[in-house]
Amino acid sequence: MQLPLCFAILALVSILTINQAHATGQNTISKKEAVQLATTKQPGKTLKISLEGDYFIVRILQSDGRIVDVKVHKITGEVKKD
Repeated sequence: MQLPLCFAILALVSILTINQAHATGQNTISKKEAVQLATTKQPGKTLKISLEGDYFIVRILQSDGRIVDVKVHKITGEVKKD
């Protein structure tokens, strides 16, 4: 009877540890990685990078003179053109 209880406690502690690591931002991408991902989707010169909620906003000057903002999710790395 005690062995299943020990496994249940061990599982609970593991889940809480993983959630805490996720909440403290240990799984986020860096600004440099965000810029690399953004410029892969929208080539150009990076003007600015900022953090808004769960996204890095990368402002890019394109070769034709247009300025675009690209959102990069700080955990998944998903790239969206704003």
